[in-house]
Formats: sequence, C-alpha cells, structure tokens
Amino acid sequence: MELHWLTVKEAGELLSRGELGWRELFLGLRERIDRVDPRVRAYISLAGDDAISPPGGKGSLSGIPLAVKDNICTKGLETTCASKILKGFRPPYDATVIERLKTAGCVLLGKTNLDEFAMGSSTENSGLFTTHNPWDLGRVPGGSSGGSAAAVAAGECLAALGSDTGGSIRQPAAFCGVVGLKPTYGRVSRYGLVAFASSLDQIGPICRTVEDAALIMEVISGYDPKDSTSAPYPPLNAHELLSKEVKGMVVGLPREYYGEGLDPQVREAVMEGVRVLEGLGCRVEEVSLPHTPYAVATYYLVATAEASSNLARYDGVRYGLRAVGYEDLYEMYVKTRSQGFGEEVKRRIMLGTYALSAGYYDAYYLKAQRVRTLIRGDFERVFETCEALVTPTSPTPAFRIGERVQDPLTMYLSDIYTISANLAGIPAISIPCGFTQEGLPVGLQIMGRAFDEATILSLGHAYQGVTDWHKKTPPL
Repeated sequence: MELHWLTVKEAGELLSRGELGWRELFLGLRERIDRVDPRVRAYISLAGDDAISPPGGKGSLSGIPLAVKDNICTKGLETTCASKILKGFRPPYDATVIERLKTAGCVLLGKTNLDEFAMGSSTENSGLFTTHNPWDLGRVPGGSSGGSAAAVAAGECLAALGSDTGGSIRQPAAFCGVVGLKPTYGRVSRYGLVAFASSLDQIGPICRTVEDAALIMEVISGYDPKDSTSAPYPPLNAHELLSKEVKGMVVGLPREYYGEGLDPQVREAVMEGVRVLEGLGCRVEEVSLPHTPYAVATYYLVATAEASSNLARYDGVRYGLRAVGYEDLYEMYVKTRSQGFGEEVKRRIMLGTYALSAGYYDAYYLKAQRVRTLIRGDFERVFETCEALVTPTSPTPAFRIGERVQDPLTMYLSDIYTISANLAGIPAISIPCGFTQEGLPVGLQIMGRAFDEATILSLGHAYQGVTDWHKKTPPL
C-alpha cells in the first residue's frame, strides 16, 4: 500500500480501525517528501521533530498529515509569505484554521511555497524559489497556492490549505489535477491569514477528492469572533455537504466563459464534463454574466488598493527584515521595502497606491467597487433560475516556467474565469475533468450561491463517483 496516495477519508478509516498508525503515516509522507520534493520544491519549511508526537486532538481528522500555505500563521513555525521581508518571522499564535485542525487531531507536515504575499498565478513570483508542476517539471503549478497544489498532486501530503483571492486555490488545483475549494467569503475565518486583499481573501482546502474537501470544511468552517468578517453560521456537516440530490439540478453555462481565448483542448474536456453532469440528470442551460469582461480590471484595482493598505505594515520597525546602512527613519523604510519586496509586489503596491491617491480615488477605486456590485448582481440574477454554474477553471493548461514572466497582462488573464467568484463572494470549486494531449490536467469549475457549498460539493462528488480523473497520479 502506497501511503502517500491515500485520500483523507481512506487514511482516516485505516487509522480509526487501527490498521495504520499515525506515526507510520507521518513518516511515510516525510520519506516521500525527501524523495520527490528536491524536484517539485513544494515546501518552504518542514515541521520540526516535535511534529512527530501524538496528535494533539482526537477529532475527525486525528492523525491526518496536512500541509499549509506559508501565508497562514503557525505558532513558532516560520511564516514567510515567500517574501524576503518576512524571513525568520515566527508568529506567536496560530491562525484559527490551524487551531481547529489541531483540535481535530491533524498533524502539520510543513509550510508550502506561494507567489510572494499570494500575488501571482504561477508561483514564479515567490521571493524564494519556483515550485514545479508534478505532471511536467518544466511547467508552473499555478498560483498563488502552487506549493499546496503541487504537494497534494505529488503525494507529499494527503491534503493542504491554500488561500484564494482571485483564483489562487482553484487555478493551481486545475493545473495540478487535484480538487480546490474556495468557500463563500466569511465561511472560514481569516484570522491569522496574512492579508493581501481583505475583501477577497478566503482560506480553503486542496485535496484529491471532493469528499476530502467536505471533511476538511467540516473542521475549519464556522463563526469566529476574532474575524470581523466571519459569517454567523455554525460549522458545516460533511455528510450534508455531499448528500444533496443532483438529479434535476439546473446548471448554467455562462457564454462569456466559453469564447475567445479558451484553449480547444480545455474546452473539449470541460464540455465532456458537462455531458457527464447531464448523464447524472442535471439540466444544462446557457446563461449570461454580461459584466464578466470587466472582472479582471475591477479585480486589479480593488485587490491592489487593499494590498497597498495591508502591506504598509512591513516597514522594518517591528518584525521581519530591516535594511542596514540608513541615516534616518525614511531611508530605513525605503531601503527595507525596496530590498524586502519582489517586483510583482512592488508593482501591485504602486498600482494600489495610485488608485487610492487624491484625484484618482473616484475615477479608479470607487468606480471598480461599483462595477463589482454589477458583477455580483449578474450572479444573483442567474442564480434565480440556476442552482450552479459550470465553467473552465483556467483558459489554458499549465504553461511553461518563464513563459509569461515578462508579460504581466497575459499572466493576469490566467485567472479570468476565477476572479468573478471572489468579487461576488460566492463559493467555487475546481475538480479534475481530463487531460490534454500533452498529458496536462484540466480543471472544471463549479460555482454556487453564497453559503450554498452543499450544491457545488454534491455536484462535484457525484461527478467523481462516475469518473476517475481524480485517481490519476503524476509519473514522478
């Protein structure tokens, strides 16, 4: 039995029956990391020897080894956001999701790589190193949660946490052939998630199966008084998330997601996925989300403005990097931020600062917020007649490392199908639905109404019940 290809559900059953020991599972995954991570480079850091101690909790995930994106605070374990400016930072507290995972008995394997401060679509913007796609080591794993998706796909953990601001869970999940869920905004506490864009960020699971995503959501969801944006709802129930009847569901295909720029092989794989859903009894209708063409521009005004504000705290005064050789406080700020931030982070801070500046606020940021309202209205109207929407997750499969580094606009368009869900605050999931002729995974995205994770998870679970794309593993 290859322990590293177990699902969370399978491992949990073996552990509960005493047929597998948590230490055996943990060490098996550490051995797998030692063997393949020098090529994949999914991890920034690994948990120390103290991780090889009995699980702290006795909950539903007791003994399950997970990885965590390195922008989620872990007490005493370095949290860098893949940025030089936070090198050596060890938080004095755990994020709420980490507390809940520990209470459930999870064991932390380590922290995974990402685009610096979650700003990117390929993990090439990491201030430390680039992660490689396990299906083709010459290609990107997606971003910004590329390390988490690559770790799951490569069998270096059973599941991982990522964060999604404009597609950062779903797009890498699609590129790496795994499942990635962005919950409804407010469904999962953001306390302890290092902020990029506070009105868009959301933590979610990356796993091999939709069932595993439901099991993790059962643990990490629910109201948290430490997060002022946390929705006042109790934790989700995994069984209820997967048991909704899909026969008779009305599924919409937004025409704006199937037009120019969509790779023909991606389109064919997604449409085959739609035919599978029809075979399960879903009724498919073409719909329109007319303000979709404005989503990327809207996102890159709202997100950069919030990033400009959130990243002002990294100044070299209290923690993280402090430059040397300065004569006054102003020079220390300039040198620290110049040396500590990478080029993409600087670009977004400058864009956001400009959009918020006097004389431009109304023309850019305020107008973007108004368009965001229109985008949200599009979804509300469509969901009056549809229970879910099905689209490609990304317009292309994984691209080659270095291919888009000098072309930020093309890179930004990698998230054209995922951004709208963040702007509207709705849940969305990417599930594997096929491969290109080059053997690269393709992801199918399902979006649902706010706080209706049950519909999209039930659809995804039913789809995986009659397909086996999620069972494929890369030839590492």
